[in-house]
Amino acid sequence: MNGKKCLLFLMCSILLTSGFPGSLGAQESNAVTEPAAAEAGPVAAPVAEPAAGDQGAAAEITQNIEETVSGDTREMTFIVRLGIAAAIVAGQALLIWLLWLFFKWLGKKLKSYGQTRFKPLMFRKYQILNTSQITSAVLLLLRILKYLITIFQLYITIPIVFSLFPLTKNLASVLFGYILTPLKSIGLGILKFIPNLFAIVIIVLITRYILRSLKFFEAQIQNGKLVIKGFYADWAQPTFNILKIFLYAFMAAAIYPLLPGSNSPVFQGISVFVGLIISLGSTSAIGNVIAGIVITYMRPFKAGDLIKLNEITGFVVEKSAIVTRIRTFKNEYVTFPNMMILTSDVVNYTTSSEENENGLIIHVSVTMGYDVPWPKIHEILIAAAEKTAHIEASPKPYVHQTALDDYYARYEINAYTKDVAVLISIYSDLYKNIQTGFNEAKIDMRSPVYQILMPFKG
Repeated sequence: MNGKKCLLFLMCSILLTSGFPGSLGAQESNAVTEPAAAEAGPVAAPVAEPAAGDQGAAAEITQNIEETVSGDTREMTFIVRLGIAAAIVAGQALLIWLLWLFFKWLGKKLKSYGQTRFKPLMFRKYQILNTSQITSAVLLLLRILKYLITIFQLYITIPIVFSLFPLTKNLASVLFGYILTPLKSIGLGILKFIPNLFAIVIIVLITRYILRSLKFFEAQIQNGKLVIKGFYADWAQPTFNILKIFLYAFMAAAIYPLLPGSNSPVFQGISVFVGLIISLGSTSAIGNVIAGIVITYMRPFKAGDLIKLNEITGFVVEKSAIVTRIRTFKNEYVTFPNMMILTSDVVNYTTSSEENENGLIIHVSVTMGYDVPWPKIHEILIAAAEKTAHIEASPKPYVHQTALDDYYARYEINAYTKDVAVLISIYSDLYKNIQTGFNEAKIDMRSPVYQILMPFKG
């Protein structure tokens, strides 16, 4: 195309030089021929001067030739660019098709591989995801990746095609800016965040090793290998949990200023809003947590103890930071908030039997009229207690006379036991043995009650 243009310009120059002597070459030729004509005299014919109309025609021809050349060049450039754009679009379509084929093949391979090789995701003894769920999650991520790559290819193709044409070249720059500007900002942000990232890693590592050290001491105290005067073994785990919470809070406070965007008003506003919601919605929960901590260090009971709380008697099956659950002898589960326990009376039968070498004293009261001799009543009650299972032979059961009422006396049999887990059965057997003893002695267990009937006044 450049050769054609040069050829046309060369022809124009030849035409102007030869046919229109008004040019610089023609003037030089005239300058040479005029002396020759003067010397030759009448023999040499004079050269005629070109007219003004002939010069305008030459300029018009030159302009027409240049426009023709430029038009041909622009037309060929547009066709070539259009062909390049079509080739780019076709190439990208082929790449997308091959990409989808690859991901389809990869999905089949991962599905067959996951059924035999993937293991369930476990956290300690709890299964979070099974094999089928893990495989489905991997395939979902693969599908998302496929769509993201496809969208990226299409987004890159459009600016490239637009950049080939002068009218859409600026639009291509704008579209490229939509990608490059965020990427540039992200890249600069990552580079600026690297020093803070190292500081965060160091803070996390220090906190982790401090927690490991505290966990070691907690295990030593619980196992009895480390004894601290005035510090009970059952305090080790709750104390470790409290210290862990404080360490995590300190770590969060140290990391917070190092996070990107922590100084922005939006980030601070969200933090204040979340803190306000937690404060307003967890007043009673925080009170129960504090009460749970107080109960822990008061040591009124522990898990597995048989206790009486208000009118409920049962075994402690759970003692958490907020509530305590008790299972009664009828397998009823009763939940008490820790704040209520803190203000209630608690009777611990298990601790009473373990911390007293003789065991727990059980007692039953009976009333008997004054016509029955008290030594006989003592004998029957002691014999009934001795026949009852799980009653300790030593110390021996004994009887207290607790009251002398108007019509009867009140007697209380006391006996020792260490098997508080079957306390309700012990009481049941003791009641039966007392009733049997009085029946065998032919003594009426009904207490006398006297009524004074006033004469009727009509």
